[in-house]
Amino acid sequence: MSARTDPAPLEVHGLPHEAFLEEVHSFEFWFQSVQGYLAGTSYGHRPGASPAPLADAERERLVTVLCSYCVGETAALEGASGLIAFAPNRLAKVFLSTQVVDEGRHLEVLLHRLRELGVADPESEIAKRASPALLHFKRRLLELVAGRDWEAALFAQNVILEAMEFTVFQTHAQHADPITAEVLRGIVKDERRHIGFGENELGRRLRAAPHSRARLGEVKRELDHWVLESFEETLRSLDVPASERPALGRDYLQAVARLGFPQ
Repeated sequence: MSARTDPAPLEVHGLPHEAFLEEVHSFEFWFQSVQGYLAGTSYGHRPGASPAPLADAERERLVTVLCSYCVGETAALEGASGLIAFAPNRLAKVFLSTQVVDEGRHLEVLLHRLRELGVADPESEIAKRASPALLHFKRRLLELVAGRDWEAALFAQNVILEAMEFTVFQTHAQHADPITAEVLRGIVKDERRHIGFGENELGRRLRAAPHSRARLGEVKRELDHWVLESFEETLRSLDVPASERPALGRDYLQAVARLGFPQ
């Protein structure tokens, strides 16, 4: 299977709903979405890009933050792969298989970036430096997956986790060195797709079964603490001024609120 080479891209938003889902959940659509920004890159950035000099303290902060990012991407990789087994239909299974590839690539490029920064053994550094709050979140997400709770696990992963990563990565990219910024901007482009899938799937289910909202609200209340705590840990490591941190927390909560959950 290869990427579509039609001269004019398909306008998916004009398709009937079922045809729209068939298209945007497909590997063909995935090929189109990634080839535009991955072409000419190696491990998430342009080969030969000149690294910006980092002071020792800056490098240490960056390594610590990237270690936490690796935990988040590992959670998403393991979560998405586990969700495939009990996804409710073929389209969801196909989409999640594209997400598994995305998450595996994200983890790979972050590990490679750690090595570029001189980390000889990224796995041991992740074990030492990763955010405790994010490790707790990962454990809870994988418990929901192991329990085959489709709605709660998908909500935790493709809405809460992806919204958290989208918000943090987007902010970090604005202040990062050029190579790290390019890697993060590439990851963010994938996160938009993942959030869209979660919001679409759960939005339809909540409209059909409004009583499910209360249960997912409990999941949100349980996980919000760990999400916001990991925000705080990460933003401290990035040296983001305390005055800016509440705004980022609000950005995350607003993303989750699009499904109708109060902030």
